[in-house]
Amino acid sequence: MSSAETQSETQSLPERLIQVGLRPTRQRLALADLLFAAGDRHVTAEQLHKEAGEAGIAVSLATVYNTLHQFTGSGLLREVVVESGRSYFDTNITDHHHFFVEGELRLTDIPAEKIGIVDLPEAPEGTEIERIDLIIRLKSKEL
Repeated sequence: MSSAETQSETQSLPERLIQVGLRPTRQRLALADLLFAAGDRHVTAEQLHKEAGEAGIAVSLATVYNTLHQFTGSGLLREVVVESGRSYFDTNITDHHHFFVEGELRLTDIPAEKIGIVDLPEAPEGTEIERIDLIIRLKSKEL
């Protein structure tokens, strides 16, 4: 585990938000608590909005989307786009890949060391590869 990961785990939520340049507003703190309290997870904006309502947190779906994108832009979350119009927000920001179970709309982690990619093309001139996001799509076996 890197020192940055260890440090982020020991910081309070307000400290984590301030460190990445976000003001720790009541709504951001409430949503951050829902996101990060249960460890690594994948959540859609709609799922987080429902959880917020169930927890008595009055927040609009637009605010949930805005907050998730702010957290992603600041490096607190990673957005995983599984198809057009369907994104999951991942609290695990380390290098890893995913299985996506089509019929269940469920995303699970694959450790980066379990995947080997060979013969990567060179990035176009003036660019560099930032990371590789691999999603392996699964379906239930026909019995």
